[in-house]
Amino acid sequence: MNQARLSAIGMAVPEKKVVNSFYETLIDTTDEWIQSRTGIKTRYHTEQDEFTSHLCVKAVQDMVERYRVNLDDVDMIIVSTVTPDQPMPSMACQVQHRLNMPRAGAFDAYAACAGFSYGVVLAKGLIAAGTHQKVLVIGADTLSKVTDFSDRTSCVLFGDGAGAVLIEAADTGNIGDCVTAANGENGPDLYISGFAETIDGQPLKMNRTIVQNGKKVFKWAVIKVAEQMRVLAEKNGLTLDQIDWFVPHSANLRIIEAICNETGFPMEKVLESIVDYGNTSSASIPIALNNGILSGKVKRGDKVMLLGFGGGLAYAGTIIVW
Repeated sequence: MNQARLSAIGMAVPEKKVVNSFYETLIDTTDEWIQSRTGIKTRYHTEQDEFTSHLCVKAVQDMVERYRVNLDDVDMIIVSTVTPDQPMPSMACQVQHRLNMPRAGAFDAYAACAGFSYGVVLAKGLIAAGTHQKVLVIGADTLSKVTDFSDRTSCVLFGDGAGAVLIEAADTGNIGDCVTAANGENGPDLYISGFAETIDGQPLKMNRTIVQNGKKVFKWAVIKVAEQMRVLAEKNGLTLDQIDWFVPHSANLRIIEAICNETGFPMEKVLESIVDYGNTSSASIPIALNNGILSGKVKRGDKVMLLGFGGGLAYAGTIIVW
């Protein structure tokens, strides 16, 4: 079985930084209220003519510039997003075209905030099967475009961003065993409406914005992620105290703190992107990992647990050795 190695990473966010005081003009809130309940200080929003595909391309370009990797022989592109520029063509096909990668297949993965982790799992599987040798995985979302700015409970959460990684066939891999699963019965707790007006007979708000039951999602995330951290460590022959860094989906700093409280995992060993970037959905894990590497926190040989969770409700994770 071929081994898969995550060998390079890059990220991109829009130029427009949005501070908490912006929301004081829209809803009844304050900077103190937002920080105390979410941990968020800033996030970035795209301009009206700036879309998910633009951030995907910029994240890959950042990776190429920093790691000097060659994309000519990439044979698959996977983009995880719930905010494509349009349903068709896919974001992956647009990346393939704009970066002139004619040898690459391309498709989008649709697993919300767990999407990047699912992309890594898919890339590992393609390489293990021997059908592909070099896979580009991108997690990108522009949630500001589907945010209901009148919803006081959720509008302060969301930001835009993208992260990209290169996963290659190698003699020595660094991507461990994985977990993937879902609790589809909880779908109505977090959704963006589309064509159907119901989920399992439950009516949807048909306004093409994010709708979530924050309390239920919070509780589910804490219980499920704490459980899967232990499962994932055990599958890889490790205990949690042998994990150097935990990179969960950055949905809310209070969720991450509650997960750490539930498992006893130290917060100082968590890499998050929520404080400075908000909830960027599929991009949150690669942004947090990227910044952990750039800051020098993540060092060669560190064991890093990635665990995404979100709409579906779905979750996926793995452990990489940097």
